[in-house]
Amino acid sequence: MSIKKNYDHIENDKEYKGLKVNKGIDHPETFNEDSIQRFLKNKRKRIKTADDYVEGILAGNITTLSQAVTLVESSKKEHQEVAREIITKCLPYSGKSLRIGITGVPGVGKSTFIESMGKFITKQGGKLAVLAIDPSSERSKGSILGDKTRMEQLSSDPNAYIRPSPSAGSLGGVARKTRETIILCEAAGFDTIFIETVGVGQSETMVHSMVDFFLLLMLAGAGDELQGIKRGIMEMADAITINKADGNNVDKAEMARIQYLNALHLFPPTDSGWKPKVLTCSAFHHIGIDKIWETIQEYISLVEKNGYFQHKRNEQAKFWMYETINDHLKSDFYQNEELKELTSSFENKVLGQEMSSFVAAFELLNKYYQTKKY
Repeated sequence: MSIKKNYDHIENDKEYKGLKVNKGIDHPETFNEDSIQRFLKNKRKRIKTADDYVEGILAGNITTLSQAVTLVESSKKEHQEVAREIITKCLPYSGKSLRIGITGVPGVGKSTFIESMGKFITKQGGKLAVLAIDPSSERSKGSILGDKTRMEQLSSDPNAYIRPSPSAGSLGGVARKTRETIILCEAAGFDTIFIETVGVGQSETMVHSMVDFFLLLMLAGAGDELQGIKRGIMEMADAITINKADGNNVDKAEMARIQYLNALHLFPPTDSGWKPKVLTCSAFHHIGIDKIWETIQEYISLVEKNGYFQHKRNEQAKFWMYETINDHLKSDFYQNEELKELTSSFENKVLGQEMSSFVAAFELLNKYYQTKKY
C-alpha cells in the first residue's frame, strides 16, 4: 500500500476511508526569563492610587467605594496613609446628606425598620447608605456582619448601600472610621446616611456625635418601658418610635407612647428648640413609616431655619478633631516598639505589688516622651 508523503497524517490518505485527523498547531517557543517577566507584567494588576479611588467614588462606583472603606478600616500604616489622602480629596464633595442615627434595645427590629424606611426613601428617588456597627466577640474577636442577610430587599436595591463594620472591641476607633466612611458615602452621591448602633449603651454617645437626627426604637409590652432605658439616651433622642405596633399590640404601643411622651415633658428644653416626638409604627407591615419620615423632615426644616443644624455640624467637626488626636496618640503609644517589652515588665511589677499602677503609668509615659525627642 502506497501512502502519499505530502499528508501530515497518514490517516488522511484516501486509502484510509472514514478517517480524518486535523492538523495540529505549532508548538509554542519555550518560555525564557524575558518572556516570563513580560507575561507577569501584563497580567499584574496596576495598584490603585488615591486619585483612582476618588475618581471611582465620585462616579458612584460601589466597588471602588467598598475598597476605599476597607482601606479606612485597615490598621496597616500604608493603607491609612492612602485612606487619609482619599478622605481629604473627597471632603469638598461631602456634607450634603442627611445623617440619621438609629438605635434601640436588642430585638426591637432595627434591621426590619431600616429596610422598611430604606425602601421608602429609595422609592422616592433617594440614595441611601446604611453603616452598621456590628459587635465583635470579646473571645474570638469575630463578628457575624449579618446586616445584609437581614435586609434582603434593601441589599439588592441599586440605590442602597449597606456596609457593616466590626467593632473589634474598639468602639472609639470604629466610630472614627464610621465618621470617615460617611464622608466617602456622601462623595459617592448618597443623600441619606443611616448609622445603626450595636444597641443601647456607650455607642449611642459616639453615634450621636456624628448624626443630624437621632432616632430611638423601643418596644411596648416588654415590662416597664421607662426602666428599660437610660435617661441619657432618651435625652439624646430627637424622636422615639414604638415599633411592632400591629395586631394585638396596637393598644400597648399607644399606651407606651403616652408614657414616653409624659416622661419627655420632664426633661429640660433642647438646645435645638425642638420638642422630641413619640411615634408608633410597624416596620414589618410598613405602617407609620411615612409619619416618621415627615417628622425627620420637620425637624431638619426647623434646625436649618434657626441655625442649629450648622452649629451642630461645626461642634461635631471640632469634637472629632480632638477624638482623632486622642486616638492617634493612644495608637502611637501602644505601637511603640521600645515600650512593648517595658510595658510587659511594668505590668508584672504592678501585679507583684512592687509598683503602683499610677507610678507605672507615669514611668511609661515619661519613657514614651523620651522616645519622641529627636
